[in-house]
Amino acid sequence: MDFRYCLNTSTIKGQGLNLQDEIEITAKAGYDAIEPWISELDDYIKDGGSYDDLKRQFSDAGLTVENLIGFFTWAVDDPADRQAGFDEAKRNLEQAAAIGCKKLAAAPMGLVDVESIDYIKVAERYHEMLELGKQYDVIPVLEFWGVSKSLGRMGEALYIAAESGHPDACILADVYHIYKKGTPHKSIRMLSGDKLGLVHINDYPADPPIETITDADRIYPGDGIAPMTEFLRDLDAIGYDGALSLELFNESYWAQDALAVATTGLEKIKECVNKAFA
Repeated sequence: MDFRYCLNTSTIKGQGLNLQDEIEITAKAGYDAIEPWISELDDYIKDGGSYDDLKRQFSDAGLTVENLIGFFTWAVDDPADRQAGFDEAKRNLEQAAAIGCKKLAAAPMGLVDVESIDYIKVAERYHEMLELGKQYDVIPVLEFWGVSKSLGRMGEALYIAAESGHPDACILADVYHIYKKGTPHKSIRMLSGDKLGLVHINDYPADPPIETITDADRIYPGDGIAPMTEFLRDLDAIGYDGALSLELFNESYWAQDALAVATTGLEKIKECVNKAFA
């Protein structure tokens, strides 16, 4: 067991901080890495910053940039929308490379309400996305969303990754999204550690029920009903030694002091890890 600890900046998004403040808080709280959003990088540049300065800030804070969160329609059928998605992905990959980040989330943007897709075609598009990433030494990590009607289950993501036939293919797994669509958490055993690009760590309560629960209901790891001990042991069993990135969207946490939330989140993750491997 050799996990690293990361803060997805969504966890303190509601406090209205800028990216520099989030970097400082992430470091003060004791995380190893940070997972910012493309929109935050865009705001930083609009305010007169440079990617070189930003890269230096991450380094000076002792943080690696684990992954970037962007949204681009890489998998949709419409050729114009897909081309626009690849154009945005290229921009995001350039941004990742500029700050020394090696991963970019490739989420099912545009597929949330699409009930039927040709998974082979999507796999081919993921292969193309991975080839694009090679130009920047950045890996697009395939993400599934529990709210997506066609790319909401881990098995669907596994199929696409496998059929892409690309050596860099890997998956981003999220505890909440695994639950939301009804994927058994034990399915993580179907992966090897090197094919799991990142884990978003969080928990969820018993109420609201699965049918109506939303991202906003995510809570600290260990405070809900997720099988956290078993899940962490399974991650260790498959050889995953990457980051556990805390990703929350809870408005009650957003109303609190950002450093307190970040610190509490890290403490909660470590408590779960210690319990799992005591």
